[in-house]
Parts: sequence; C-alpha cells; structure tokens
Amino acid sequence: MTYDDLVPVIRRLAIEAGAKIMEIYNSDDFDVKVKSDDSPVTAADEAADALISAGLRAAFPDMMLVTEEQAASHKERGDTFLIVDPLDGTKEFIHRRGDFTVNIALVEKGVPTRGVVYAPARQRMFFTLADGSAVEETGSFDPDTIGETRPIRVADSDNSALMVVASKSHRDQATDDYIGKYNVKDSKSAGSSLKFCLVATGEADLYPRVGRTMEWDTAAGHAVLAGAGGKVVRFDDHAPLKYGKEGYANPFFIAYAPAVELKEA
Repeated sequence: MTYDDLVPVIRRLAIEAGAKIMEIYNSDDFDVKVKSDDSPVTAADEAADALISAGLRAAFPDMMLVTEEQAASHKERGDTFLIVDPLDGTKEFIHRRGDFTVNIALVEKGVPTRGVVYAPARQRMFFTLADGSAVEETGSFDPDTIGETRPIRVADSDNSALMVVASKSHRDQATDDYIGKYNVKDSKSAGSSLKFCLVATGEADLYPRVGRTMEWDTAAGHAVLAGAGGKVVRFDDHAPLKYGKEGYANPFFIAYAPAVELKEA
C-alpha cells in the first residue's frame, strides 16, 4: 500500500459514508427513530461502518483494521493499522448540531501519518495528501475526483491572546481550570474531531482534552493536525501521544500549534 493509493480511497469512503449518515440525519422520522431501539445513531453508525470497512478491506486486504463499531477488532494488536470512527460526535448527531464527523486514519509505528476528517453537515473536509501535508477541500465533494483544495497551516500563535477550542459535550471544571492558566483571547466549542481541524487551520491555537477518548476518536484529526504543523501530546508529561495502546484508550492530551507555550498540568 502506497500513500498515493491510500488517500483517494479513504477520501472517497468518507464522502460515501457521510452521504449515508446524512440520509438518516435528514429523515422525516428522525425523532421516532431516536426514541426506539433502532436509534438513528445506531443506524447511521452501522451503515457508515459497513461501507467503510468493506471498502478498506477490499482495497487493502493485508492491512490490520480497527473500527469502533466492531468489538472484535479491538482485540487486534499492532503498531501499524487503519483505524475508523464511522460517526464521531454522537451527541451532536442526536441534537442536530451538525458537528459530527467521519474519521479514517492510517497509523504507522504508533503515529497517525495519514487521515481524513469529513463533517458532512458542515460541508467541511480535511485530509492529508500523499506527501503528508494537510489540506481543506471545498466544493461538491465528488467521491471520485478531488476538488479544489487549500493548504492548511497552524497559527503563529500569540501567547498573550490565544484562541482555545474545547468540547461541546464534555467540557468540565478541570478543562476550564487548565485553560485558565493561559492568556485567552476567546474560546469556542466544537464537537468531534473538528477541534483538531480548527487548530490545524489556525482558527484555534489550543485544544486540551481532560477526559476519556479512544484512538479512533483522535487518529484522523491528529494526522491532519500533524500535516498542518501541529502537535498532540499527553497532558501529564507532554510526551507525544502514541497509538496502538492496549484497549485503544487515550490518556488526557493537548493538541496545539507549536508556538503555544504549554503549561504544566
């Protein structure tokens, strides 16, 4: 598998999965489905996961695949693998807030190196090119043809006036206490892996996560941010966040533009 082979496939699958998700999101009986056992989130998760998993296995049959929706894959161990969250941002989906994403990434030797984050309700797509650099695509999102793209780059952050992004659904006192250590110009909320992408584009400088996440939540956004010159480190000791951990659970972490002067936990 080459990066030139990988990038068009994960981009196409993200767009196709996004279309499946939006069918359910926009369905007339959305509320009824939410209140039944077959919730729209479950239906959307399953439809997107089936599409993405089938596509990846067909294209790259020899590559280990970890996906949130397939518990058996969580028992697989390795440091190089594809990892998928077919619908990241469940609460955003349920409440029709739109900040949900499709996340697909390649992890190599414990590091996310290529990835795509697609927010179909927001019409925003971020991904890494074959050379590892990150771009945002605009336009019609044709599955088979990459449209107009623009390179994205982290901000040259001003530590006297930082923009912070934090979780919509999981912000707590511990997060606010940590943010309080910085000189913050403003803060914004966002759901799902879009927070990584806002740092990648320079729309935010810092994203601290003092709460539980899984590797499939973060790998694609991590890859995009790295491709834009950003970093993701552990909250406790500022060591690089690694992947392929047992159980695929993450420690607390900080995603940031390198010009930010990090504070201790």
